[in-house]
Amino acid sequence: MEKISLYAEGISDVTIIPNIFIDDFMPSANGAYVKVYLYLLRLLTQNNPDITISAIADRLDNTEKDIVRALSYWEKLNLLALTRNEQKEITAIQLVDINKMGKQTLSSALKKESGNDTEVPDMDSELDEIAVSIHTDNKPAQRQSYSAEKIAQLTNNDEIKWALHIVEIYLDRPLKPMDLQLILYLYEELHFSAELIMYLYEYCVSKNKKNTSYIEAVALTWAEEGIDTEAKAKEATASYSEHFNAVNKAFGLNRAPGQIERQYIKKWVEVFGFADEILTEACNRTILRTQKPDFKYTDKILETWFKKGAKSLTDIARLDAEFSKGNRPADTPKTNVPAKPSTNKFNQYPQRTYTAKDYAEIERKLLNKGL
Repeated sequence: MEKISLYAEGISDVTIIPNIFIDDFMPSANGAYVKVYLYLLRLLTQNNPDITISAIADRLDNTEKDIVRALSYWEKLNLLALTRNEQKEITAIQLVDINKMGKQTLSSALKKESGNDTEVPDMDSELDEIAVSIHTDNKPAQRQSYSAEKIAQLTNNDEIKWALHIVEIYLDRPLKPMDLQLILYLYEELHFSAELIMYLYEYCVSKNKKNTSYIEAVALTWAEEGIDTEAKAKEATASYSEHFNAVNKAFGLNRAPGQIERQYIKKWVEVFGFADEILTEACNRTILRTQKPDFKYTDKILETWFKKGAKSLTDIARLDAEFSKGNRPADTPKTNVPAKPSTNKFNQYPQRTYTAKDYAEIERKLLNKGL
């Protein structure tokens, strides 16, 4: 991964957030986009910052794809300029002094941000709201672009015609060329049925997500997980929603789980095979012991139960009883803990034992001393 040079116009060595950004750009921007822009401002205060897309992604707990999307978003709004090499990798980021933007440029940028000019891809880092696991690290293959003739041919299909009509209702707007391209890709390449396509859009719109990149991400995940019917999709989304809700309720969280947290939950469900009641029990114990929702601590509890073969709350109760009685399972090695040396200064000398002969000798010496 190429290192990126970062420089700016009119920004000093302290983290300054221009008021025009807060007043005009931030309110309607995706929260994750805002995080990226603010983090770039912060990096400018460092001397020779070692910046890579990967480093920014790790720092903000996002994928590299998300960071690139965020940078492209601000580039479209003329808040920064990107320099790319022949491999299309970003090699330099220049933050523009937005206080010096002309009124016409500013008006154009704000028009783009509001969505009145052209559709700007929304960053899908908030995939926390999706009840299925979105593997954002797997970059989708470049899909083909359908010609006008191919589009006309496919849209003459009654099944596709009906799907297009329903999707248009869900999106609450006329279909754009990019919508048609995606729908035909789902039908032709991913082999989604018309019913599955309609449910895909219904599901995404229910999450207030109408962006084509978001919808494609969900579709690719479903395809990867073998979800090829509407019934399977409904079962998967309902199942994951229940798991997320169970953990949220136990932890008292008022938000959807984050990316790392989703990975933990997926591990507990798919790898360990635990039911929601066991997840809830582990979360409850975590809160009692740590006084906070700690996914790492919960993972350790569930991993211990998994390794000991617990499948139900009854099995967990049995393990608790064995622990309280001190009965270790046969395969648990015992460790010999050395006795802690005494800190009493009178016990730090080597102790010796005395025989009857020793006592007689001591008595003789005392008698002679008395004489």
